[in-house]
Amino acid sequence: MQLNNKRCVISGAASGIGAAIAQLYAREGAKLVLTDRDSDKLASMVEICRQLGATCEGVVADVGDVAGATAGVDRCITLYAGIDVLVNNAGMLTQARCSDITLQMWEEMMAVDLRSVFLATQRALPSMLAQSWGRVINIASQLGIKGGAELCHYAAAKAGVIGFTKSLALEVSASNVLVNAIAPGPIETPLIDGINSAWKQAKATELPLGRFGRAEEVAPVALLLASEPGGNLFVGQTLGPNSGDVMP
Repeated sequence: MQLNNKRCVISGAASGIGAAIAQLYAREGAKLVLTDRDSDKLASMVEICRQLGATCEGVVADVGDVAGATAGVDRCITLYAGIDVLVNNAGMLTQARCSDITLQMWEEMMAVDLRSVFLATQRALPSMLAQSWGRVINIASQLGIKGGAELCHYAAAKAGVIGFTKSLALEVSASNVLVNAIAPGPIETPLIDGINSAWKQAKATELPLGRFGRAEEVAPVALLLASEPGGNLFVGQTLGPNSGDVMP
């Protein structure tokens, strides 16, 4: 029960990495607020977490909207009188050459994958700073470190998440609010459904591990960063469960 009674918000929690983190946090005793724009899948995940013994509520929200980005934090503060852990996981992924990326594609990517991280975190900070305890965990990507062909907009957004993480960590770590990022490599989740099979096959052959990861292999990293004493010394770090795709 490493997160016993910790008040946690997880965005994009209905599937993929977010769902795996939600279930692991539920097993570890957290009080959860889960957000996602897929109402049916979100309702199912809320029920799963409740069956695992967690107090859990779902909020249907699209983090691409300003109100949607902050909805989970707002509900957590209303429901539990504060917030301890924020996992900014929701994201999107599309594929196009830079010359073919439209302004709408670029702005949508930035709104969902980068702006939402800023908005949710900014909303959570007053509560965390007031209690001198908080953990912000931002799900980035190894492509934010190394880049990716036909993924300029995605890689730029995730690089922004990493830069935001480091900068905020410098501002708030002295108040015992610890901000870190997780930069997974390719993970078998619905997020990569829109990527063509040729790219995925080629990518798998590049990986020293020889395979994509699974969501349940990433979730324990989010548990480590949220826990005590395990996460106590991580400040502005980017942890990389990436099958060897990036070796800092």
